[in-house]
Amino acid sequence: MPIIKSAKKKVRQAEKHRKRNLPLKTEMKTFIKKFLDLVKGGKKEDATKLMPKAFKLIDTAAKKHIIHRRNADNKKARLARVLTHVVHEVKTAEVKKGKPSKEVVKKAVKKEKPAKKEKKEKK
Repeated sequence: MPIIKSAKKKVRQAEKHRKRNLPLKTEMKTFIKKFLDLVKGGKKEDATKLMPKAFKLIDTAAKKHIIHRRNADNKKARLARVLTHVVHEVKTAEVKKGKPSKEVVKKAVKKEKPAKKEKKEKK
């Protein structure tokens, strides 16, 4: 526990800020999960409609300094990448088999692993 008066005040302020920020952060995470569930379910039209709302919540959280702006950019890019990848996979799967399989959608939703950098050879 803090002893100094200013440190005690800072603890009180931090608790107020946490209570104020928590609902927005929770709502943002909820919409992201809803979006990803729709994409996993293959409902690309519903996911497309939900995307602007999710983006708005992410931008609002970044504007209010609840998350970092680059974190917000990464979240939005991930959502957009998942949706476009699923739409592209679904189109190619529809052409090949008639309708997409669940495996195609699951593969699209998985996070992409970063490519390993090749080590430079010493001469």
